[in-house]
Amino acid sequence: MKFIATIALFLLLAPQADAEGVCDIVKGAVLIAQDDKNTYLGKITNPYDSDSIFNKYGTYGSEYSSSSIWNEYATFGSEYSSYSPHNSYTSTPPMIIKNRKILGYLSANKSIKSSISPNLLKALCKDEL
Repeated sequence: MKFIATIALFLLLAPQADAEGVCDIVKGAVLIAQDDKNTYLGKITNPYDSDSIFNKYGTYGSEYSSSSIWNEYATFGSEYSSYSPHNSYTSTPPMIIKNRKILGYLSANKSIKSSISPNLLKALCKDEL
């Protein structure tokens, strides 16, 4: 429980925490959509990993892939989709999971506890992993 509280604290204080600390916590975590299929949305790893959400040429990092959170016209990237981390009103953003535990959520919705926005995560971690 203490571990979860620490994660929540880092995610809530991410703008003030050092990037390395936040990135170390989420490194290797996977994103899972809260849709009816629990769709896999990629990994939070370095941009050279083919499954990385930061690999702009990969399935999960490309702005053109239908499976990417960065495709603003796709289900998981649209600011209007209830499954997108870019929807600032959603109550069902992607989960950040590591070691079979939910660390928090990837969401632009500031009301979601234990969440970090996708753009902040990218700014903090893309070059740190």
